[in-house]
Amino acid sequence: MKKELLYLQIADNIQHQIKNDVLKVGDKLPSLRIICHERGVSLSTAQQAFYELENRGLVESRPQSGYYISYSYKNFRNIPATSQPAVARVNEDVEELISAVTSNAGRAEVQLSVGVPSIELLPVAKLNKAIINATRSLPQSGLNYDRYGNINLKKQIAIRSFLWGGKLDANDIIPTAGCMDALSFCMLSLAKKGDTIAVESPVYMGILQLAKNIGLNVLELPTNPITGIEIEALKKVLEANKIQLCLLVSNFNNPTGSCMPDENKKEVVRLMEKHNIPLIEDDLFGDLYFGNHRPSTCKTFDESGNVLWCGSFSKTLAPGYRVGWVVPGKYKEKVERTKLYHSLYCTSITHEAIGSFLENGRYENHLRKLRQTLHRNSLQFLRAISEYFPEDTKVTRPQGGIHLWVELNKKVDTIELYNKAMNHKISISPGRMFTLQNQYQNNFKLNFGMILNDKVEESLKVLGRLARE
Repeated sequence: MKKELLYLQIADNIQHQIKNDVLKVGDKLPSLRIICHERGVSLSTAQQAFYELENRGLVESRPQSGYYISYSYKNFRNIPATSQPAVARVNEDVEELISAVTSNAGRAEVQLSVGVPSIELLPVAKLNKAIINATRSLPQSGLNYDRYGNINLKKQIAIRSFLWGGKLDANDIIPTAGCMDALSFCMLSLAKKGDTIAVESPVYMGILQLAKNIGLNVLELPTNPITGIEIEALKKVLEANKIQLCLLVSNFNNPTGSCMPDENKKEVVRLMEKHNIPLIEDDLFGDLYFGNHRPSTCKTFDESGNVLWCGSFSKTLAPGYRVGWVVPGKYKEKVERTKLYHSLYCTSITHEAIGSFLENGRYENHLRKLRQTLHRNSLQFLRAISEYFPEDTKVTRPQGGIHLWVELNKKVDTIELYNKAMNHKISISPGRMFTLQNQYQNNFKLNFGMILNDKVEESLKVLGRLARE
């Protein structure tokens, strides 16, 4: 086994013991010498494992004494409860709030509201090189129209589907300009004005606004912050024939970070197929897992082609390149026609650049580093919240993605908290943005996909103080 994997394996094992309260705050870790002897590894490997745990914020070094546990998962027994979205419609519109938060983010010095990793975490130089190579390798330097999409990109996406149990062929894939384009084409192809689409609650505001813009009614369903959509709630609306379409963010939902277990994904796919209702699956964050393997998708269990699997490289590699895709299953002809009407062709150069980046193995190397950083960041954010925020604060503990969903005392209005935070040049995303109903006023979302420094730590301290006030 590679040295890199060995040190991560040791770090993960110790983290598992901390998580299960085998090791508690203040406990001393075994010495480096004992780790070397027991695990049969070199001193440098043992040191790397301890450095990794230190970077994750789980242990601290004490001079002439050794390493001690400094973090306890028990700090956060309280996770936000399963949502119970209101059924009644509200007249209040949040478009102004969404517009304010997104447009003002650029004024903030610490942008905890953005939905993508910081540029510093992305392989900018290598992508620049890939773009140059793409202009050289493509016919006519990539200036020609490309209707069907880059074959190498589609082939690489199909190959990577093996990681989640997929059996895709390049021809199954329709490239798009980002994931929102893919979702849009699916909705436009499968629903008509006045139809009802079921979604999780809370859910990414872009999905809500898109559905509204198309003229769909949105039915928000109860959602668990760990396991995702509540199966029984979905079953009831299906049996009552209340919906014509369903859209789920199966892995590391934005904003809660929930990840549906395999058995839930399997059951959702079975239910949707039984009632002949198409399922659009947004798997935008699936590659950003913190565990040992990539989670499955709903598409993994799709035998009939009823699941339309959507994704992109916007959250993992290159937000501005707008490279996404949809695997529409049995709805391919409809989605292809919709794409032709709305966008005609693909962006040749960026698609070729991403395709070659994947082909050369650079993507997996980049993802490994990015996942380690994001995992470490999530633990550091949890530590900071436990130190600085009110004691009754509840927060999710995602196993992937880039978001934390925070719940404060019901007396706290997070729109007011947002306004006060912006006075300190800190941006957050108030919970009201992630619903069309009058709810989540005391929730907000944080993005931990950034380089951690003293300014970020101080901003979390300020947020905690404002929340207490």
